[in-house]
Amino acid sequence: MIHIEHLQKSYQVGGRAISALRDINLHIPKGKIFGIIGRSGAGKSTLLRTFNLLERPSSGTVRIDGVDITTLAKGELDRTRQRIGMVFQNFSLLSAKTVAANVEFPLKLAGGHCSEARRRRVDELLELVGLSEHKDKYPAQLSGGQKQRVGIARAIANAPQLLLCDEATSALDPETTQSILSLLAEINVRLGLTIVLITHEMQVIRSICDLVAVIDAGEIVESGEVADVFLHPKHPVTRSLVAEYTHDDFDAAGGTAGGGRRLRLTYVGDAAYQPILTHVVEQTRARITILQGAVSRIKDKPYGQLLVEVGGNDEEAAAVLGLFRSLNVHCEVLN
Repeated sequence: MIHIEHLQKSYQVGGRAISALRDINLHIPKGKIFGIIGRSGAGKSTLLRTFNLLERPSSGTVRIDGVDITTLAKGELDRTRQRIGMVFQNFSLLSAKTVAANVEFPLKLAGGHCSEARRRRVDELLELVGLSEHKDKYPAQLSGGQKQRVGIARAIANAPQLLLCDEATSALDPETTQSILSLLAEINVRLGLTIVLITHEMQVIRSICDLVAVIDAGEIVESGEVADVFLHPKHPVTRSLVAEYTHDDFDAAGGTAGGGRRLRLTYVGDAAYQPILTHVVEQTRARITILQGAVSRIKDKPYGQLLVEVGGNDEEAAAVLGLFRSLNVHCEVLN
């Protein structure tokens, strides 16, 4: 759906070029939810806004469904933008228009729809986002979550192929955030819509994204499937973001229980609910002490992590390690 190749973006400040994005290369498959995460100032918003050329890159290509949009003339670009919806952090609703009129606005701009067709489309969209009973209200009469639902309905009014979300939940409380994320996930499934969202919150990525890229100082430092990046982060920035979310103290769990080999075990999918530890103990007769553990989910995929201490000599510890790995458990030796 989206191919970004060697994208660069710089600004002229005080007569010198300041680099905002450096050699960005991304591939975003059709129908997936792709997250871009990074700290404030990392370049997330600038990158997202190059996907519809609200920010024009200094060099590189942006291909949407096979078309390099950086080469399009204004009229062609305008038509392409109608197939790209955008949801904003601050909602960006028209305060003098009702909910229904806000959703109808892009349909009027696009043209080609009679008033009755626009009314039916607005009713359909408001039902989808759960706001049918609020159609005649004004934005000032809505909660933050309701405003964002209007923003989402407006963004998909013209049946876009791609939906861009610019920190769409950062102004919302945790409960409302989860309801908006659930709505985006539902829209992704029901409409087959490709969604790209930026955030500084690992919980957002973990809740609904299939794939993620980590950006730092204008560069993509790590990318891949969310489960791989979340559970096995490689770059220091990624490890820091994951640790802040999980409050991960596995690596600093204090002293060991008895001077044995300390392992971090990670297992994903159905293995999270299997008695793997019991099986290993039965097979090896090893003394294994659980120091810390959790079972949770990444999107719809369960995973478990354990910090354990394995007693015995090096040969016995190696046998335990080998058996865990044969059971598709990712093992990290911490000491």
